[in-house]
Amino acid sequence: MSKTIAVSSALGRKQGFRAGWEHGLRMGRCQSVLDTMRPAPFPLKDASVLFIVQGFDAIDQGIIQGLQETVREVFIGAAPDMLRLAGELQPNLVLVMNGLHIFPPDHSIHVDQVRLMGIRTAIWFADDPYFTDHTALLAPHYDYVFTHEMSCVPFYAEVGCQQVYYLPLAVNTTVFKPLQVDPAYRSDICFIGSGFPNRIDLFNKLTPFLASKKVLLAGSLWDQLSQYELLKHGIKLQWIPIEESVKYYSGAKIVINVHRLTYHETYNKNSRNLPGHSINPRTYEIAACGTLQITDYRYDLDQYYKPGLDIETFLNADELIQKMHFYLRHEEERLRIAIRGLRRTVQEHTFADRLVKMMEIVFA
Repeated sequence: MSKTIAVSSALGRKQGFRAGWEHGLRMGRCQSVLDTMRPAPFPLKDASVLFIVQGFDAIDQGIIQGLQETVREVFIGAAPDMLRLAGELQPNLVLVMNGLHIFPPDHSIHVDQVRLMGIRTAIWFADDPYFTDHTALLAPHYDYVFTHEMSCVPFYAEVGCQQVYYLPLAVNTTVFKPLQVDPAYRSDICFIGSGFPNRIDLFNKLTPFLASKKVLLAGSLWDQLSQYELLKHGIKLQWIPIEESVKYYSGAKIVINVHRLTYHETYNKNSRNLPGHSINPRTYEIAACGTLQITDYRYDLDQYYKPGLDIETFLNADELIQKMHFYLRHEEERLRIAIRGLRRTVQEHTFADRLVKMMEIVFA
């Protein structure tokens, strides 16, 4: 064996041992949090709820589990069956998630008919403000409107909704959780999501820094990067299933979160240009995987995570590069924030936490 090959082999073993040791240390700390953070059971509300799913399993299943922890009886149905099930089951509440995309055109008429039966109706919007051209027509048909976007509360009141509430989203911790993963899922920097224009602009500026790192970029449109060739070895131009996303989050040292633009005509239906002030579901999902998250800033972030303590933030590409450089070199500081973010998520940001508040409002 030549001296060069021997040195290279020894270096590879050393790097592999180091990576495995770091990943094992992180998993040990994450498991300690999960083993000790066991929230007390919620008092069950004496009510029956028919939940109409939106077709996005990670959120739907989280809400189903949360309802089972907070109300006496839970029924689950799809949008085309809502009216029939409401008539047969006579629940105290019909709760609809989002009401968009897979819902039939006559959905609002069915909501009116459910209300005529004397059954309460509520909708929880998870895509605000990106589809408010559609939700503005749908929301007034419900008794209660809940939105995860704080800027949309006055908007829904203006279009005629009588009971409108800001209720942030949460995370399904049975899906999004720290995992022990194979080396194929490990990276220095990870981002999963479509390459919307603002994200392309940001990653164009990050490319010189990222080119020397192990990067995972996954989603459509990333071939629009101006220096795509420099990063293509770490780019997957495809949708990543939720189960795979959790593995990539768990295997990353740093996960970047970049909210999409709210006013882009091609990708959004928000002709009123309502602003985005609230954090996206990905914020909770990344934190629940026990990985350091660096996110762009939204106004309500401080209510749920404290920057520098259980999450990190950036205002521009230069600041993001500085923080990535720092945390890649300072493992203990990186782990400290990641573990605190995991602990706060498990303790405060499950769907059961949110649904307790919703039921208090609906059944006040």
